[in-house]
Amino acid sequence: MPGPCCSCRKEAQVLRGLPNAIEITSKKGTGQLMHRVGISDCDHEALEEEKAVFEKNGIAFVLHQCRTEDELIRELQEYEVIGNQYAPLTEKVFRGLPRLKCVVRYGVGVDNIELEAATRHGVKICNVPDYGVQEVAGHAAAFMLALSRKIVPMNSGVKRGRWNYEASIPITRFNRMVVGIIGLGRIGKCFAGIVRGLDCRIIAYDSKDKGCSGKIIDNYIEVVSFPRLLKTADVVSVHTPLESSRGLIGEKELRLMKTTAYLINVSRGGIIDEEALEKALANKWIAGAACDVFEKEPPAGTPLFKHENFIATPHMAWYSEQASRELKTKLAEEMTRACYGLPLKYQLNWPV
Repeated sequence: MPGPCCSCRKEAQVLRGLPNAIEITSKKGTGQLMHRVGISDCDHEALEEEKAVFEKNGIAFVLHQCRTEDELIRELQEYEVIGNQYAPLTEKVFRGLPRLKCVVRYGVGVDNIELEAATRHGVKICNVPDYGVQEVAGHAAAFMLALSRKIVPMNSGVKRGRWNYEASIPITRFNRMVVGIIGLGRIGKCFAGIVRGLDCRIIAYDSKDKGCSGKIIDNYIEVVSFPRLLKTADVVSVHTPLESSRGLIGEKELRLMKTTAYLINVSRGGIIDEEALEKALANKWIAGAACDVFEKEPPAGTPLFKHENFIATPHMAWYSEQASRELKTKLAEEMTRACYGLPLKYQLNWPV
């Protein structure tokens, strides 16, 4: 068999931190470049995973806590490669950071980054799209179970001394339910796999496959039109990026849903019109909803919280101990690839 190509051998050496890679790149005085990267902002308690990857590969890093465009421009002038979490990367920022070549964001969504501006300024934008797939899909499934089995109101009732299963009526058996999935990326398909185990019928809509209504995916997911999904599903679960779906579900769409249906969002705030959702719950257009994400976070004072059939969690669907470590490690690995001119795994904007 032929051996690996030069770039593959180089990537293996760099990312595995082989001894000669450490010796060549991490010691000063060898004539080799000591890379230096910045992290614009991060709310994680520790950066041990990032540190481990960078140290193995001869990269020094500095954690900043930038919040504004001006802070980013002032503090990140020296870097060609940066990591980013929430700080806004805009046209102004890219124009003000002429050395910048690559940004890697903690997480999947990049709604804090102006992709077109980055492309115009020759900056490659990467995310980490595959670190918390099982966690987010599992969170959506947990929401589905909690809503459909009335877990939250029943728990509250029992604790208040109300011992009455009849307060949960009606509840539908899972194998009689239709689950509608909006977005068939990694997470949407993982959620479909979980729900399949409950023997639900699964339908899906994906904006990338608008002309594929009637298509069967993986022998059990039926692709349908968006209106048909809303009209048919007993549970509607959102798994689509904000960049292509802002305002996707508003009053018109909520009115199409069954009065016995539930709506779940573990994707991004802004996909569902929260004002319309509150109206739908107040007027019983739908039976309930659950959100892990909100347009403004934290969502202080939202009228959604007054509804017992609304479940909220604090943008935590992505989290498990394993997912957290995987996210941090993969971010540092992608930044390492950028430093060494290796092919990037997660680049979003082309051509750059």
